[in-house]
Amino acid sequence: MNIEKYIDHTLLKPEAKLCDIKRICDEAKAHGFMSVCVNSCHCAFVAKELEGSGVRTCCVVGFPLGAMATEAKAFEALVCVGKGADEVDMVINIGAAKDGNWELVEADIRAVVNAAHEGHPGKRALVKVIIETCLLTDDEKVKACEASMRAGADYVKTSTGFSTGGATPEDVALMRRVVGDKLGVKASGGVRTPEDADRMIAAGASRLGTSNGVKLLG
Repeated sequence: MNIEKYIDHTLLKPEAKLCDIKRICDEAKAHGFMSVCVNSCHCAFVAKELEGSGVRTCCVVGFPLGAMATEAKAFEALVCVGKGADEVDMVINIGAAKDGNWELVEADIRAVVNAAHEGHPGKRALVKVIIETCLLTDDEKVKACEASMRAGADYVKTSTGFSTGGATPEDVALMRRVVGDKLGVKASGGVRTPEDADRMIAAGASRLGTSNGVKLLG
């Protein structure tokens, strides 16, 4: 198994310095990872560092709370794609999900999807929807995945890594059952060892978000 192509090499800590961002870009290029995932302020820098390498630029949107105005999330996605992002990982409106307001959850996702898919002619960025599984019931996880599918997202993703818990094989398997082969599933948060990676992939993950990408190579 070519695990390198599962890995979104990630650094989202607020105190990350530019030299730290460059280091993960260099590591991603050296090991052939799928992407480098960073906060949007680093988007242009990462896109330039990765140019021509085959490693994709991934930026988070509405991160880590998901509680921003829909228009703000969509605009952030538009800016990221304009600065070179190939992929956008957005956080859902978790409060709306807990309220059972799935129309708002879906509209929020769709606004980001439209910005990323259609906001820049000739450029279509993938959208991964972070549902923050640790804060949802299983029924809410199912409904969040269904809303993501209806809104036209490309992936569903377990976690930000900044809340009360990260990915579990059980959540990955549940998400995979819901989306089938229509969407990718990204396991993120707490994927620290090759064994963790194997469990997530066996459960149905098609991407792994981790700050421990090099360690996953074994």
